[in-house]
Amino acid sequence: MAEFSPKLKEALSLVQKPGRYTGGEPGCTYKDKANVDVRMAFCFPDTYEIGMSFLGEKILYELLNRHENWWCERAFMPWVDMKEQMERLHIPLYCLESKDPLTDFDIVGFSLEYELCYTNILAMLDLAGIPLRAADRDERWPLIISGGPCVCNAEPMADFFDIMQLGEGEQMLQDICATVEAGKKAGWNKDQLLFELSKIPGVYVPSFYDVTYLPDGRVESIKPNRPGVPERVTKAIVKDMDSFVPPENFVVPMVGAVQDRACVEVLRGCVRGCRFCQAGQLYRPFRERSPKLISESARVLCRNTGYDELSLSSLSTSDHSRLEDILDELNSWAETDHVSLSLPSLRVDNFSQSLVEKTTKVRKSGLTFAAEAGTQRLRDVINKNVTWDQIERGCRIAFAEGYTSVKLYFMMGLPTETLEDIKGVADTAQQVVDLYYSMEHPKGKGVQVTISVACFVPKPDTPFQFCAQDRRETLREKQKYLLSCVHSRKIKVNYHDSATSVLEGVFAKGDRRMGRVIETAYHNGAFFDTWEEFFSYDRWLEAFAACGLDPDFYNYRALGLDEVTPWSHLDVGVTHAHLVREYQKALQAQTTQPCNRQCSACGANKLLGGPCFDYSKNSL
Repeated sequence: MAEFSPKLKEALSLVQKPGRYTGGEPGCTYKDKANVDVRMAFCFPDTYEIGMSFLGEKILYELLNRHENWWCERAFMPWVDMKEQMERLHIPLYCLESKDPLTDFDIVGFSLEYELCYTNILAMLDLAGIPLRAADRDERWPLIISGGPCVCNAEPMADFFDIMQLGEGEQMLQDICATVEAGKKAGWNKDQLLFELSKIPGVYVPSFYDVTYLPDGRVESIKPNRPGVPERVTKAIVKDMDSFVPPENFVVPMVGAVQDRACVEVLRGCVRGCRFCQAGQLYRPFRERSPKLISESARVLCRNTGYDELSLSSLSTSDHSRLEDILDELNSWAETDHVSLSLPSLRVDNFSQSLVEKTTKVRKSGLTFAAEAGTQRLRDVINKNVTWDQIERGCRIAFAEGYTSVKLYFMMGLPTETLEDIKGVADTAQQVVDLYYSMEHPKGKGVQVTISVACFVPKPDTPFQFCAQDRRETLREKQKYLLSCVHSRKIKVNYHDSATSVLEGVFAKGDRRMGRVIETAYHNGAFFDTWEEFFSYDRWLEAFAACGLDPDFYNYRALGLDEVTPWSHLDVGVTHAHLVREYQKALQAQTTQPCNRQCSACGANKLLGGPCFDYSKNSL
């Protein structure tokens, strides 16, 4: 492990949680710099505790470090106390393993997991002494890259990145590192390097595309500005999940991470087709890992890290066609090793007593069900394909097994929503409470039902991308009305701040002009926008005004079905025609079957070279 400089020692002595900034955790990778050809700094634009919970970083960290001559290290956004000390003492942002500044690296990569982290990215570049805009950096500077779900609409951050990765990074990032290595050895300039990188599937080079606008502010076109660059960038995808073994070691955090446990990804994609859900569209098509590989990798991971909790990660774990086999394989060793199993993304409609029994052998925790909407009409609009009977059945099984805590997830501000739908949220929670007390329980045991309500944000590449977002005032009124409908002390209500949701909506549908706004807000003091104590809506309104842009234009305006969007040149696999069909069905409250029951012709199967499923067989 690298030595601490006197300045760094001084800074660490003056901050809370210095363990965030020391490195040296179990599972870290250290290499001899003399034998390394490519160095990458993997930067997560939020605190250590949040970044160390992120599975994507764990996957790519281990994958890159398997190459003897490549070295991937980690950096996180320092908390405000450390940021102040670093600025005071002129300590540039560094990576935890080597303590070297980001300017010493060949590649500096950021994960764009959520829109409100954008100013943190600028803060991290600034702390590193790296020019913010790609146009201001030549080959003497590291290659600044990004990946993650927000790249599906790359434009708001396009001015700040040399390349942006659309899709899954396992193979794409290795190809990028290999190209950077070749470029270093051949002495390519930045333009040559970017052109070679643009040939890699899923790599988007924003500077190679020009955007034109219509007089009313809508995007007219996004076109390549040089030959040999694709008109549309198609996302990269891992066709066979078993071809990439899950990580068998994690860096175990010094400071408790938000999700501090072993985790293995059991599948990728989703069959459900919920119309509000961006991830369900972005990660299509559906691909499974084999039970044996999951179990073997998870066992090695738990033994290497010492974790006693294992989470089976996916968008919809209970949709794995061999979930019972997976649990049987895991339980063959988990109970002996005192490892508890967690299924965080269970679906209420295929929740069963057998699943409960197989996941509670070591420890029992609370249950979470995502009903999303309070009435059946609205659940049909959003294509949730869940009924009250299924919610009741799931809760009945849980209560019979001794559960006394249930969390219900809902959204507010959904298309076609009425006050009746809002009241339905409270009614659903009350029905769950009443169900508990209608069953036999040990005397003195009560139930706690928590309603967690998020403000709906229309996202790109979903059927609801065409919808306008509810205004902030409207969301606040709905929140007040929901509270007035809850009459039981057994029901707790949590809801999100509407102001941050509004800004998230603006960024989600923003175009390249948004970069000026983000940079202006950052220079005016915006960072840690996901943290309530630092977020200032007025500061953002001032930034929009200074840049001559109206935020309402982006999130309070319905998109035309044939409108060119800021993400029209980025192909995530799902076709525009499919999104239009699903939007029109939503307005009629018509549902679409999960795609393992009936193909909805979303188009994502082209990425696999054929159908996702054998539709001649009914798998359910």
